[in-house]
Amino acid sequence: SDMETSEKIQKSGVLQVFASLLTPQSSCTAKVANIIAEVARNEFMRNPCVDAGLIPPLVQLLNCKDQEVLLQTGRALGNICYDSHEGRNAVDHAGGAHIVVDHLRSLCSKTDPASEKLLTVFCGMLMNYSNENDTLQSQLINMGVIPTLVKLLGIHCQNAALTEMCLVAFGNLAELESSKEQFAYTNIAEELVKLFKKQIEHDKKEMIFEVLAPLAENDVIKLQLVEAGLVECLLEIVQKTVDSDKEDDIAELKTASDLMVLLLLGDESMQKLFEGGKGSVFQRVLSWIPSNSHQLQLAGALAIANFARNDGNCIHMVDNGIVQKLMDLLDRHVEDGNVTVQHAALSALRNLAIPVVNKAKMLSAGVAEAVLKFLRSEMPPVQFKLLGTLRMLIDAQAEAAEQLGKNVKLVERLVEWCEAKDHAGVMGESNRLLSALIRHSKSKDVIRTIVQSGGIKHLVTMATSEHVIMQNEALVALALIAALELVTAEKDLENAQLVQILHRLLSDDRSAPEIKYNSMVLICALIGSEPLQKEVQSMAFLEVISKLRSHENKTVAQQASLTEQRLAVES
Repeated sequence: SDMETSEKIQKSGVLQVFASLLTPQSSCTAKVANIIAEVARNEFMRNPCVDAGLIPPLVQLLNCKDQEVLLQTGRALGNICYDSHEGRNAVDHAGGAHIVVDHLRSLCSKTDPASEKLLTVFCGMLMNYSNENDTLQSQLINMGVIPTLVKLLGIHCQNAALTEMCLVAFGNLAELESSKEQFAYTNIAEELVKLFKKQIEHDKKEMIFEVLAPLAENDVIKLQLVEAGLVECLLEIVQKTVDSDKEDDIAELKTASDLMVLLLLGDESMQKLFEGGKGSVFQRVLSWIPSNSHQLQLAGALAIANFARNDGNCIHMVDNGIVQKLMDLLDRHVEDGNVTVQHAALSALRNLAIPVVNKAKMLSAGVAEAVLKFLRSEMPPVQFKLLGTLRMLIDAQAEAAEQLGKNVKLVERLVEWCEAKDHAGVMGESNRLLSALIRHSKSKDVIRTIVQSGGIKHLVTMATSEHVIMQNEALVALALIAALELVTAEKDLENAQLVQILHRLLSDDRSAPEIKYNSMVLICALIGSEPLQKEVQSMAFLEVISKLRSHENKTVAQQASLTEQRLAVES
């Protein structure tokens, strides 16, 4: 019995004796190393092995020529390192990793069974040594272990045990950024795809997937994987597993489609697969959207969002009817509410709405109405994308902005979301959409709807945002309110302390030139209201503004002169 024997060995004090027996001259060295390898399979024995001083003599034995001694020593060190901080430290201290990496290099091309067995043990030892330890992983990467392991994988691809060890070692190392740069200089993509094509068992495919996912985060490797034919493998898996309800197949479908989406995150790999919208891959991904599998719908919508990362692709897709497919997909999820699919479809629509020529086409296709069906959603990711999509759609589209801005339900929901303190993204997007409705519609009706729904205070708060772009959007919207509906908004502007905020923005040296400019335009508009004009007069604005006449920005300096004249006349 393994546990009992180990306990007896530990109590007998024989571990301390082993240290002196671990010498290249001794005839029983291999046996001693074998015993240490066996006892170190028990977690409670690893620290006693370190404490008994076994690591330095074991590391010394790595310089030995005897294959059996090397094999058992590699096993012993690998087992002592398994999940043991002390074991790893001791091996690191004794310089064990360096010698093992050198062995891998020199044995790499040998394909006889004994060498392959030794290579497998050494790979396993390095894997246990560096597992979940960034420092030791970096150390191995700096020693140049990656090109050696990739070479191993290519030469020994027929040896299942060795291949498996290489894959686990890759999985360990591939998480680190520095490793990806090294992998990019090897033919890892080609080797992994070649290996992948041969696999029948789910577990083996899963192991390769675990290496592919972190590697595919690197843009250079993404392209290499696409060129090595990974996409065709993934599409084949999707086709085979899409109608299956076996657990393994469902998992494989998810992994394959997720990886496909990841490959499309690289600009070059994405364009290569888009092929001007004629690409067979692009066409296959389109067919996922009407599928009955939620996983494929999700991957299809995310893939479209990734293809929609430049204007040319977006225009082509909208002209070829993609919008209707996405709206149909959203329609299927209004009631059953699969949040990830909703989020992905809205992301795709938002990206498609960016090019100017697409906005009117998408509006007339009814995208705004389709999106508004999700106003009831309580899920922040969906709310965030919904707001972004509407904001993109109404950009410079006066009629649409007016129509949406008069939609009381929408405006009330926006005002509610402007207070979503727990979700900064939703809060920011709601404010930006409120401002956009005014800026693009320039409509009195829209302003009145926003005033009645209590939106003014949020636009005033938005003027104090840390993001200049949001400050600016707020000030422009407030200037339009002051110019078109000052009487209606007067009370709310006063309660929100707009005048004090403008004084602060103009006095602050850190305010951007456009913020200063728009704050002065707004001051000029506000003095058309008696109570607001009184506030302006009581706050010594003239002093601040006369300083701005010598501002380095010409436009700011000119506006300061004009504002000063207006204030002087009014007073």
